[in-house]
Amino acid sequence: MTPAELSRTVLHAVCRAVEDGALRAPVPESVRIERPRPGGRGDYATNVALRLAGPAGRPAGDVAALLKERIGHADGIERIEITGPGFLNFTLAGSAQQRLVETVRRQGAQYGDPLPGTGFPHPDEVRARVWAETLVRLGARPLDGESVTVVPAPRGDLFTTLGNDAARWALLAAAAHDRPRTEDLLVQHERNPLHKVRYAHARARALSRSAEQLGFGAAPDAYVDAPALTTAVGDHPAVVAGAARLRAPDRLARHLDVTADALLAFQHTVLPLGDEKPSAAHRSRLALAEAAGTVLAGGLSLLGISAPEYL
Repeated sequence: MTPAELSRTVLHAVCRAVEDGALRAPVPESVRIERPRPGGRGDYATNVALRLAGPAGRPAGDVAALLKERIGHADGIERIEITGPGFLNFTLAGSAQQRLVETVRRQGAQYGDPLPGTGFPHPDEVRARVWAETLVRLGARPLDGESVTVVPAPRGDLFTTLGNDAARWALLAAAAHDRPRTEDLLVQHERNPLHKVRYAHARARALSRSAEQLGFGAAPDAYVDAPALTTAVGDHPAVVAGAARLRAPDRLARHLDVTADALLAFQHTVLPLGDEKPSAAHRSRLALAEAAGTVLAGGLSLLGISAPEYL
């Protein structure tokens, strides 16, 4: 069960509690799932009971208890505990990380990939047009009277000057209220975030090719101590959904930057060194690296940017 799947499971429990009259409160648009805070337990936690307690006029612990009952023994959840004033803490069956990697391997390019949205009205301006196109890819749907509003692109034809990939990154990576950054986007250096993201994806593909030459493949057989990379991979579907909901493709660009940083810091542990023989640890590290490569390729595709295997 991924964080996104757990979020939907909890949200369904809230809906059932409201529908059967056990909880009188508005159903939230989404349920935030995060790592447990100090004093928490398990793999993930949510504060949804605390959010619902006020509108429901009930103690958060009572709300947490009725949600726990309705979640019950959902597939993939081993244990649910209530901590503090009303946090729900979830321990997932088996290794959450291994299941996450299996999910990415199974879904491939569809991991975190939303259903297409609908066209957004926008001014006749290049950045607004690119922003609107990307919101459709992210699965966003405009509200009545909603239009794309962004700081316009600098004068000049960015697509001629920078090429498609760098131009799109420039127009999408800055927040809507910020001016696009166009300098250094063609520099082959990690200070260029676009190059870093594409390079990290290429490194993931190179690791797979090198492993094949060494006679082993990826398999999430064991837990891998890589919290930053695991979190980045697991958060991807929620980041995509949030970028659509908030009309903010720049959130996805920043997430890809974070994922690339985590992968580049992790990559040196993947392949055997010297006379070391490939083991379950190497297969599992490779599987996590490949999952990160899938996230990077998928995220770049949603932004309309290519992800070459060689760079």
